[in-house]
Amino acid sequence: MFSFFQKKTFLIDHLNGFIDIHNHILPGIDDGAKTVEESIKLIKEFSEFGVTNFIATPHIMDNYYPNNLKTVTKSLNKLTKQLKVEKLNNVTITAAAEHMIDANFEVILEKGEVIPILKNYLLVEMSYLQASINFENAIQKIAERRFFPILAHPERYVYLHSKFGKYEKYKSKGILFQLNLLSLSSYYGKDVQQMANKLLNEGLLDFVGTDVHNIRQLNSLKEVKVTKKQLDKVLPIIDNTIQSFY
Repeated sequence: MFSFFQKKTFLIDHLNGFIDIHNHILPGIDDGAKTVEESIKLIKEFSEFGVTNFIATPHIMDNYYPNNLKTVTKSLNKLTKQLKVEKLNNVTITAAAEHMIDANFEVILEKGEVIPILKNYLLVEMSYLQASINFENAIQKIAERRFFPILAHPERYVYLHSKFGKYEKYKSKGILFQLNLLSLSSYYGKDVQQMANKLLNEGLLDFVGTDVHNIRQLNSLKEVKVTKKQLDKVLPIIDNTIQSFY
């Protein structure tokens, strides 16, 4: 007999060995961890469910978080030093950035001042209020410079929800999609959760990340439960993330 009450499992029980390619655990340079102590607390909490490998992605956002290689490296070095003090020898952390497609993005791209993941993947985002006017032009220029563009949390751009064809168009242009794992719950709202599942069901997602900024979000991630059907679809994406970036 069919049951509407499908058995669910905690998502974090399936993240052992995962590499988190989108997070804000570097201290003091964006809206993520404010201090190195906060960063260490987050890392220790991640370690409890087997996540010890990170590619930190602080924001680069004109007029808000004008980060660059110097500021990111300084913060990374500070955190790395404290990891040694804490004897967290099993933790590996490198740094890239999450680039807002804004008026300044193409400027830093032209100057070679973007900070890619593993040299050839570029994590980008748009405003949650409206699509970036220069988005498609920026994507073309990213490709011209031999980067693979990864669009962070496509499920969270509510203005695209009624234009699903846009997602398919972006994919046809070679844009990779990175799902926020929290979007599999109602953390960002029901509409975002529904779109996350639609993208998952349509096979449009390439990678996953936590996008964790603080302990509150990490605690919410620990509570995310998924059905077997969801798990069967998300596990290959988790594995692809590990295989691509570990």
